[in-house]
Amino acid sequence: MSRSVDVVVDRLWEEFHAAVNMNSTQLRHHLLAAAAGADGTFPDDPDMGIDPEGRQVLAILGKRKVDLTPNDVDVMERVVEEVSNLLVARPPDGAGDEQWRDDLMSLGHDPLRVDSPALDG
Repeated sequence: MSRSVDVVVDRLWEEFHAAVNMNSTQLRHHLLAAAAGADGTFPDDPDMGIDPEGRQVLAILGKRKVDLTPNDVDVMERVVEEVSNLLVARPPDGAGDEQWRDDLMSLGHDPLRVDSPALDG
């Protein structure tokens, strides 16, 4: 890998881990809870109805930077952008807006954490 690619991946790694402020256990718990039906059962499919993008974020959280694939880099770029866009489009109720908070949490960002820009201002 060339040094310029390393610098880009290093920067993206930092941005991704700033945008994704939940650890893998927290994200897994959220994704499983969101996928479970009202009766606590999961859809009858191999992925248990878990949000595909959330699964990708979870997989990346379990990797070392040197193990990232080009697809991982694409996912990281998209997640950083999506989290940023959602934070900019904060609804009047902020984290009280359950859909907005769920959309962020499915990407690994909890807007109620003290390190979240959603609490600024």
